[in-house]
Amino acid sequence: MNNRQLFLQHVAQTSDAPLALEIAKAEGMYMWDVNGKKYLDLIAGISVCNMGHCHPAVVKAIQEQAQLYMHLLVYGEFVQSPQVSFATLLTQHLPAHLDCVYFTNSGAEAVEGAMKLAKRYTGRTEIAAFNRSYHGSTQGALSILGDEYWRNAYRPLLPGIQHLEYNNYDSLELITTNTAAVIAETIQGEGGVIVPEQAWIKALRDKCTAAGALLILDEVQCGFGRNGTLWAFEQFGITPDILLLGKALGGGMPLGAFISSHNIMWSLTNNPVLGHITTFGGHPVNCAAGLAGFQALLDQQLIKDVEAKEQLFLQHLKHPAIKAIRSRGLMIAIELESFAVNKKAIDYCIDKGIITDWFLFAPECMRIAPPLIITEEEIIFACKIICEGLNA
Repeated sequence: MNNRQLFLQHVAQTSDAPLALEIAKAEGMYMWDVNGKKYLDLIAGISVCNMGHCHPAVVKAIQEQAQLYMHLLVYGEFVQSPQVSFATLLTQHLPAHLDCVYFTNSGAEAVEGAMKLAKRYTGRTEIAAFNRSYHGSTQGALSILGDEYWRNAYRPLLPGIQHLEYNNYDSLELITTNTAAVIAETIQGEGGVIVPEQAWIKALRDKCTAAGALLILDEVQCGFGRNGTLWAFEQFGITPDILLLGKALGGGMPLGAFISSHNIMWSLTNNPVLGHITTFGGHPVNCAAGLAGFQALLDQQLIKDVEAKEQLFLQHLKHPAIKAIRSRGLMIAIELESFAVNKKAIDYCIDKGIITDWFLFAPECMRIAPPLIITEEEIIFACKIICEGLNA
């Protein structure tokens, strides 16, 4: 059997119709399949490859660290330079109270750790999340995920979870002194790029403070400059008690983190000791890769161009089939009539060498979330192909 047949036979599938592209190489904005066909990546591995594929600094950091040491012992026991250096650089670019980093394997594990931390610190058991929110697919993360279609098959899930309405003031009244934490995407991704109202998200912050509940902001998908500032919460004049990171954090390697104050995080160290443990979280090679990617993001000053690139997309995405476009930086949802129309357009784009996708809770919307290194010429070309697909 060929690789595609072996893939379908022996690699666990998540749908009955995977794309099954066989990629042989990826670099910068592009991927190449085994036949040499070139694809422009408009989704960055779902917001993972913010600096493009195989950034030279990231590859170099991986090679150098792999020659020094890889796994040594479970997380937190040994002083490992890549972890220390990356945590230090991250906290230097965060509000002063977000000064303690717990590295995990993924964004979903960061969610799990943050939920435990909130319960342990507050002594409360209830957690509030929002409809049409996505926080991962593990049992705890699935419990707070905001769509019953995706949750229902796996019940019973965690008790004590309530789902509020995003951008809805009445929902905030459900946050009480029984609430350990409220977890929200700063900008909802899988809902189709839903941006909160400035006054509403400030009211959310104020309500959490008044109730003594921790505010957890999930920037797994929208962090690292994707929305035009290093962190999305900077645009709304608020700060979280716990920040969740993943996807782009590892520079293409698997890495997540939940970040809080040293005081809050200390509650995981006692009663019980080892309140949250992980074998491979903060793997030194992954931290070295993430550190190099983050430093490159800062050095190349790509974030200052994100808004102009967003406007270029909006300028060239003109077509009568487009019902609406929602965007914040290089996180864009093109709303079409239906999933059927969207899927045909996506398939056309892939056939013409453009990788795009749809959103879990907004399947009628086409996803655009390219690496931040995308050029003006690549944006114009991508928009041309998308509009051709809508014509077809």
